[in-house]
Amino acid sequence: MENISPAIVLVFIVVVYLISSIKILAEYERGVIFRLGKLLPQPKGPGIVLVFAPIDRIVKVSLRTVVLDVPPQDVITRDNVSVKVNAVLYYRVLDPRRAIVEVENFNYATSQLAQTTLRSVLGQVELDDLLSRREHLNQELQHILDQRTDPWGIKVSAVEVKHVDLPENMQRAMARQAEAEREKRAKIIHAAGELEASEKLAQAAGVIATEPTAITLRYLQTLTEIAAEKNSTIIFPLPIELLNLLKPNGKT
Repeated sequence: MENISPAIVLVFIVVVYLISSIKILAEYERGVIFRLGKLLPQPKGPGIVLVFAPIDRIVKVSLRTVVLDVPPQDVITRDNVSVKVNAVLYYRVLDPRRAIVEVENFNYATSQLAQTTLRSVLGQVELDDLLSRREHLNQELQHILDQRTDPWGIKVSAVEVKHVDLPENMQRAMARQAEAEREKRAKIIHAAGELEASEKLAQAAGVIATEPTAITLRYLQTLTEIAAEKNSTIIFPLPIELLNLLKPNGKT
C-alpha cells in the first residue's frame, strides 16, 4: 500500500468519476439537465449522456403515452341526479423541459386536473345527455384538458368516460320508463296492424259484393282448412238468406 503512487490513485478516482458520470437513456426517455441550477437549452438523449455531478443534475422524463385511470367522482347532474363517474385519460409529454420546470409533479397535477374537470363538465349536463351523448362529452373533456395542460408541455390525446354508476332507485325508474316505452311501441304497432287489416278487409268486402259467388268459394275454402286439422266438429256457415227462404212466405 505504501508503494502506490499518488498519481495512480488520482487516475483511479478520475476513472471512477467518469464512469459514474455516464448515464444511458432509453429511446423513449429524455434527460432534463440542470447545470449549477440553470436549465440547459435542450434535453439530452436517447443514448449515452454525461452528467458531471455535483455540477449537473439530471431528471429523466418518459415520452411514452401514459394511461391514467381517473377514480370515481361524485357528480350531481344539472337535473339533480347524483351519480358516480370514472374515466380514463391518455396523455404524453411533448416538451420535457416545461413538464419539469412549469409544474412540480406533472403526473399528479394532470390527475387532479382531470378529476376536477370531470366533475365540472359533467355537472353541467342532464342525466339523459350523460348517457346518450358520451362521445360529445369525451371530446369536450379532451379539449379542455389539452388546453390546460399545454403550458406544461403535455398533450392530452383522449378522454373516455368508462362507467356511470346510477343509484338503485334511478335504475328502477329508468327500467319502468323503458318498459312503458316498449309497451307504447307495441300498442302503436298493433294499432297500425289493425288499421292495415281493416283496409284490406274493406277491399275484400268490395270484391265479394261485386261477385256473389266469391262468398261461396270462401265458405268452401274455410271448410277445407277445418277438415285438414282433423277436427271432430265442423262448423258450417249457413247464409241468412237461405234461412229466410225456409220460413213461411219468406217472412222474418
